[in-house]
Amino acid sequence: MIPNEKISYWEQKTFFNDIDYIIIGAGIVGYSTALSLRKLSPTAKILILERGNLPSGASSKNAGFACFGSATELYSDLQLNDEEEVWNTVKKRWDGLQNLRLLIGDDNLKFQNLGSWDLITEKEIELYERTVNLIPQFNSKIEEITGEENVYTIDDSVADKFGFKTIRTSIYNRLEGQIDTAAMNAEFYRQVINAGIQVLFGTEAIDVNSNENEAVVSTHFGEICAKSIAICTNGFAAQFINDEEILPARAQVIITKPIPNLHIHGTFHYDAGYFYFRNIDDRILFGGGRNLDIRGETTTEIITSTEIISHLKSLMKSVILPTTEFEIDHQWAGIMGVGSSKKPIVKKCTHSVFCGVRLGGMGVAIGSLVGKELAQLIIDDNNSH
Repeated sequence: MIPNEKISYWEQKTFFNDIDYIIIGAGIVGYSTALSLRKLSPTAKILILERGNLPSGASSKNAGFACFGSATELYSDLQLNDEEEVWNTVKKRWDGLQNLRLLIGDDNLKFQNLGSWDLITEKEIELYERTVNLIPQFNSKIEEITGEENVYTIDDSVADKFGFKTIRTSIYNRLEGQIDTAAMNAEFYRQVINAGIQVLFGTEAIDVNSNENEAVVSTHFGEICAKSIAICTNGFAAQFINDEEILPARAQVIITKPIPNLHIHGTFHYDAGYFYFRNIDDRILFGGGRNLDIRGETTTEIITSTEIISHLKSLMKSVILPTTEFEIDHQWAGIMGVGSSKKPIVKKCTHSVFCGVRLGGMGVAIGSLVGKELAQLIIDDNNSH
């Protein structure tokens, strides 16, 4: 590192000198990449840079869905993408969830396998009917991936069971679950620190450059050099990568105050998956609505919008809790990374710069696996020189 009067000799020696690997982004992918690099290179000096005081993207701001694909989503994906690519992506999500559960532990994740419901209103009936015709095929494919039979089933009783309004029917997925995203990140952080990996919060990567010998990241501390840099900033990655389609996608969420005798449990996809809700701590967490303003929500600005929050509150009252009194306790936003393909990008960008980005709103499912793949790519590349 170039000497900088803002830091001491001791800080420079401890945190910035002789770095082997720099990881930009302290989220699921960044932490997973660091832990995988530690296993593959036990003596390496690894540094994680995070611009926020907490993870800036969606890793601890998402809804905590442990999902791999609702039936109507799979149908829609198959209309737009190659069949092999769709099922490979589903397999990666399933394998990623198993990897995450093994890495973090179900207790630390607060994992609950309560299932998920793909809710169908009158306007989705045509989509539902086309999807239902393919359920036997979907179940066969999912059995090949998970070893479980009859994962998708029709549930016509969901509205009566949970008291929803305007819901005609649903497709139930018995293998999907839910987690506590902040608890997950806390365990990631604990493991990273215990592995001797340095994490610097409040340290923004401004620019990244590389040559055949090293990679350099510019920060407000100055330039930091390493053998390799891994970009794990998902929806913010276009700042560093300009040869791929990586778009930010803001997701907004509201959560109620605790509701006595709440009888809703599980995860729910509504309006073709653009809205989603679940139970947590006797509350209802409800998010989505990006389809109301796709252009406006293609942003890295981490704030909520009046239009979408108002719509979420309205649907909470009219659809989810039509006969239950509730108060909204909190609202927030997070940034995902999306593109025309749902396939994540894991690749070498330049001489010594690599990336694992564009998780398509499925970071919980595939993030840890993307980090594992990215670390192996970096090690293999270094060993080839």
